[in-house]
Amino acid sequence: MLQNTSLLLIGCGKMGGAVLNGLLKNGLPAKNIRVAEPNDAIRALLTEKGISSAANIADLTDFRPDIVFLAVKPFLIEQVIDSVKPFTENGAAVLSIIAGRPIRWFKEKLGADTVVFRAMPNTPAGIGKGITGVVACDQAAEQQKQAVQAVLNSCGKVVWLNAESQIDAVTAVSGSGPAYVFYLTEALTQAAKALGLSDENAAKLAKETVIGSAALMAEGTETPAVLRKNVTTPNGTTAAALEVLMNPHTGFEPLLTQAVKAAEKRSKELANA
Repeated sequence: MLQNTSLLLIGCGKMGGAVLNGLLKNGLPAKNIRVAEPNDAIRALLTEKGISSAANIADLTDFRPDIVFLAVKPFLIEQVIDSVKPFTENGAAVLSIIAGRPIRWFKEKLGADTVVFRAMPNTPAGIGKGITGVVACDQAAEQQKQAVQAVLNSCGKVVWLNAESQIDAVTAVSGSGPAYVFYLTEALTQAAKALGLSDENAAKLAKETVIGSAALMAEGTETPAVLRKNVTTPNGTTAAALEVLMNPHTGFEPLLTQAVKAAEKRSKELANA
């Protein structure tokens, strides 16, 4: 499916670039790709990869993509959306990763019959380890869904959502989630230093513990709950720590739930701004 898909990427920054690298690595021919990107340095790198690009979308209207992938910053979408219409009028589907822009907004701008997919990836997509939540509008055909699945699979795993309203939850959990993990690593480092470990050893112990634990979850079949129990000896050191972390009122779960709800609330506010 991927090898036969043609794609116009609008915006080749961090996330757009990550998706592009994943597509090339997974077999999408460079001749099937066009990129609209105003940055001269980025376009020069694209030329080295054999990819045609232009600073202005209007200079690429001779291309007939199956998918227009929108990866610009949210404040820029108003400036480029009109230039997308010639492609959608020729049958291209829109795949947007732009926060705060619901499917209905694209249909208002591009026409009610436009096929629109809305997705929320996360930064591990840059190394092919991302997870993306995606939802399709009602008009999306099965073949288009398969093409979008293939594109998003190029940078990680994909979860299809039942309703667009769930995008806010995806944003709060996996979109923002890497920051939570990074902060956990920071906090574990600071706790190690407070116990007298050197800065270097504290940082290394915390970071490698998080990396190793993630790898154990990824490579095994046991749930996180089972893995946690495997580490925990009754009345041992881990049990003493978990008694604090698993306090139903002041522990990690109620705090993280509060944080994720705050992120979801902000995601909804951005969509309604």
